[in-house]
Parts: sequence; C-alpha cells; structure tokens
Amino acid sequence: MIDTHAHLYVEAFDEDRDIVIKDAIEKGVSHFYIPAIDSAYHERMFELEKSYPENVHLMMGLHPTHVKENFLDELSLVETQLEQRKFSAIGEIGMDLYWDKSFKKQQQEAFGIQIEWAKIHGLPIVIHCRDAFDEVFEVLDQHKDESLYGIFHCFTGTLAQANRAIELNFKLGIGGVVTFKNGKIDQFLNQIPLHSIVLETDAPYLAPTPYRGKRNESGFLSLIRDKVASVYGLPPQQISLITNQNALDVFKK
Repeated sequence: MIDTHAHLYVEAFDEDRDIVIKDAIEKGVSHFYIPAIDSAYHERMFELEKSYPENVHLMMGLHPTHVKENFLDELSLVETQLEQRKFSAIGEIGMDLYWDKSFKKQQQEAFGIQIEWAKIHGLPIVIHCRDAFDEVFEVLDQHKDESLYGIFHCFTGTLAQANRAIELNFKLGIGGVVTFKNGKIDQFLNQIPLHSIVLETDAPYLAPTPYRGKRNESGFLSLIRDKVASVYGLPPQQISLITNQNALDVFKK
C-alpha cells in the first residue's frame, strides 16, 4: 500500500517515530508521501527522508493555514528548495477558510503562485481544501491546462465536487473520514471511478474508526483500504493494487 499523505515528521511522533514507521512497513505500507507545512518543518522533513530514503518521498509547499503576513518570505524559501533539489509534488497547498478568513486573499495568491511553480517543474499539486471548494475551484479554473494535475487531499466534498475535481485531472485522496458514521463520502464513493482515488492517512490527524480521536498512524491505512473495498464490493488486495498504481501515476515514482 501507499500512504499518499502523512505528516510523519511532526511533534506527535517525536517519542516513537521509528516504531510507527517500521510498524507501518510491516503492515504493508511501502511508500509514504510527505507534505510540507512551512519552513519551520523543512529540516525535520529532510531528516525523515535521510532515515528512510527508499520509503519516504517529500513534497514542498506552503500550507494554507500557515499563510500569514510573511507568506511571501515563506514562498521564497519554497522556491529556493524547488530550485535546489527534486520533490515528488508541490503540497500541501490550497485554501482553508474554516478557522480564519482574514488571509483569504493571501491564500488565493499563494495557491496561484505555487500552481505555476508546479507547472514549471512538471510536478503534481496536492490540494488542501477546507470550507473553500468554490474558492479553490475559482483559482484552479484560472490556471487550468493540460499540465495541471494532482490530488485533492482528504476529499470531503459532494459527488458534484468530486466529478469537477476529476474533470480537472485530479485524483481524490480518501482517508479516515470514509470510515466515520457521519463521513458522508462512503454514500457516493462507489459512483466515483476507482482509478480516480488514492489512499491516505493524513497522520497524525483524522484517524479512522475505531481509532477516531486518537493519533493517526500510517499503519492504520489498511482500515481505510478495507472500508473502500467494502464500498466498492471488491477484495482489499485489488483496492491496494489499483490505488497504488493511481498514486504512482500521479507522483511518477
């Protein structure tokens, strides 16, 4: 299996990071795609990659909830990193109007700038979208062309929004929410082509049932995979094979 989205470098794993990663590998998670947050975490990301060079693949970008007054300085650091080395994607980027709408304009600007960098570097983007589907689609429509593609991470929208994302050449990241009683996405997921989804944990956040509310781990990915299998009425191993290929199609490695 491939965990397409996990923040394994954050403080929540400082006490047992190696144990968590080795446990996930033993449970069949072979690759971890690691999204950026902001420059405060860059060194932690690089250390994680150094420890697991065969398994860990880094993204680079500025998370929308970390777009503040200094966002242009943060973006300059992202741009420097993109020029210095290779990354698997630009992410996670996008818009989040759940907690705070005061930086909406700056979030839109940062999102657009990073989309253009993705095109320049031939990379996918990994989108964070919370309470902001209309705003995210507005920015994507301004930048859409054949070189724009990627993943809508932790997709929690409607079927109509799912179809719109797919039309724009995006896969949908399916995580722990699919296991929640009130998650809603399980009600229409089987109407979405299986080749349009990838699996993710978003560890340490959004742990699947029965661990909801606790720290999420990449080792829980099989619980998400199994729920997806039951929704589609297919064997879990088939879900693993298809979603693995979908992830590799996006990340190209």
